[in-house]
Amino acid sequence: MERMRDDSRNEIVSLIPDAPLSRRGFVMTSLATGFAAAAGPVNAQTMIKTDTTGLDAKEVKIPTQDGEMPAYAAMPAQGSNFPVVLVVQEIFGVHEHIKDLCRRFAKAGHLAVAPALYARQGDPSKYTMQEIPKLFAEIVSKVPDEQVMSDLDASFAWAEENKGDVAKVAVTGFCWGGRIVWLYAAHQPELKAGVAWYGPLVRNPQRDTALQPKPPIDLAKDLKAPVLGLYGGKDQGIPNDTVEMMQAELKKANSKSMIHVYPDAPHGFNADYRQSYRKDAAEDGWKRMMAWFKENGAA
Repeated sequence: MERMRDDSRNEIVSLIPDAPLSRRGFVMTSLATGFAAAAGPVNAQTMIKTDTTGLDAKEVKIPTQDGEMPAYAAMPAQGSNFPVVLVVQEIFGVHEHIKDLCRRFAKAGHLAVAPALYARQGDPSKYTMQEIPKLFAEIVSKVPDEQVMSDLDASFAWAEENKGDVAKVAVTGFCWGGRIVWLYAAHQPELKAGVAWYGPLVRNPQRDTALQPKPPIDLAKDLKAPVLGLYGGKDQGIPNDTVEMMQAELKKANSKSMIHVYPDAPHGFNADYRQSYRKDAAEDGWKRMMAWFKENGAA
């Protein structure tokens, strides 16, 4: 994202370049309510629910080159110049769990914004748990990486105009969003830090390489902001050897980025509304994330 100062107004004007989009305009113009059906039954015993007391938390519209993208944003109700966290969704979209994560960040003093990054391709909330392969085929596989980078830049610019301190911007993402964290850290030079929760690291042979050309492992040497990876040793979808390969590439690049592995944790261990939730790993990961943000100037 290019930025320039307009001295006559003494403000920052953000210039967001066009990205090649797979479809012009938005199919999804507002966020779904509740939890995504494809995520499976909600585990009420472990689910964390963060209230809005003391917060300004709501759906917003983020201007992009081809319209307005729905997003969820949360920040303290009082004050301004909040450190910014871009929250990147799971494959299930910006559903109640992602909104709750935004409220948790806001309770900690951040402006958190979660853009609906599939909004041009479709609504993931319409798919059932049995239709996850269909969700991948019809929506997830059709989302171009360049579109996502542009939309996150647009979210960055929106935060700048809505009480965010753009000298302190971090990104975090989960599952599908974990991969995006690595990509955005290689894309955006003004980013301070990233935390990737169990995002795929190597090429998926089912991906369209024209739309998603590079896996994180190919970008280890190009990271412009340090990334902390939080991974599960029992993740059936992200083999341990791929994590080790990424660690080797980061070491080769002399990168400050690092990966922490929870040996007994499965994929989705931070998703407190699902059976995959592991309280100890999730709470430790959250502490590590917040410390990482502070250590790298994003808090």
